[in-house]
Amino acid sequence: MKSAQPAFDKITTGVRLDKWLWAARFFKTRSLAAEDIGRGRVQVNGQIAKASRELKPGDLLKFRQGVVEREVWVRGLSHVRGPAPQAQALYEETPESVSLREKLGEARRLAPEPAQSITQGRPTKQDRRRLADWDRWSASADRD
Repeated sequence: MKSAQPAFDKITTGVRLDKWLWAARFFKTRSLAAEDIGRGRVQVNGQIAKASRELKPGDLLKFRQGVVEREVWVRGLSHVRGPAPQAQALYEETPESVSLREKLGEARRLAPEPAQSITQGRPTKQDRRRLADWDRWSASADRD
């Protein structure tokens, strides 16, 4: 007699890396997570990983999120994206990663924004008209 359990209902011990990064709210979509993984920006236990890599609790992930390098321990697995507190329970960030992230955040806060140093900005329509009236070729024509 055949078992009552369907064939597609197989039990897995891990979760795909791209799915976990999405569920843990490190990436907005699963395809963005898979794209970064495909570019070799995500390491699992010190090795560059593929999106289909099965994660297990205790794995160490190293990846870049924007300009910030993050290092997290996998503490839980989830196939679904839940609320932020539930997602934060899936990982634990290493102390080195936290301190580096805080230092970079402080440096960004203290560094001046380059765009703030621009006093004039883009020329207005009136400025462009004045520039068009200016005969910029006259100086080179008077050479002797």
